[in-house]
Amino acid sequence: MKALPLKQTDADRAVADLAFAVTSAEIKEIVEEYETLAEERSGVGDRMSEVMARAKARGYDTKILRRIIALRKRHADDLAEEETILEIYKSALGM
Repeated sequence: MKALPLKQTDADRAVADLAFAVTSAEIKEIVEEYETLAEERSGVGDRMSEVMARAKARGYDTKILRRIIALRKRHADDLAEEETILEIYKSALGM
């Protein structure tokens, strides 16, 4: 037996319209928030570049500064283990 399509009432259409409006508003909010964060990230990146440019102008090695920053993010135990392995390998190579 074939199912007959349900008749849509005005109340059904109102609920569907409200659901669409809520979904649209939520999607718009998500997109706008993401765009705002992307702009902020770009601004932060620009400021970080300015800090490194200032360091370079003062004569500091920015490559080393970036490495120090990366090292500071890591756990001390991980760093110690890496340094130990590095020394072992260097010793094996006569360095």
